[in-house]
Amino acid sequence: MNSGSIFKTIPQLSQNTEVFETLFRNQCVEIERITSLGVTSPENNWYDQEKAEWVMLVQGESELQFEGGHTLAMKAGDFVLIKPHEKHRVTYTSSEPSCIWLAFHFLPE
Repeated sequence: MNSGSIFKTIPQLSQNTEVFETLFRNQCVEIERITSLGVTSPENNWYDQEKAEWVMLVQGESELQFEGGHTLAMKAGDFVLIKPHEKHRVTYTSSEPSCIWLAFHFLPE
């Protein structure tokens, strides 16, 4: 059995740092816990991923910007499905509390 807690052993971070931890991975899906503290994407740097990403903000507050100008403010419990090659960037993550994300990466049907 593979079990645990999303809140167990949360890394202690300094400002503007982020840690990616793989919780589960197989041929179809990868599940990550991402912990971030005051992190933003560099200006004009867009994530452009091969896989779809369903991401939920478990703790903290954040803001995502999508190519074309749409922004999405997120609070704990909010989630979003980001399609493959849907360009996006992180424009804000809270420092108190730090952000904890749960991200599922997968190939869509």
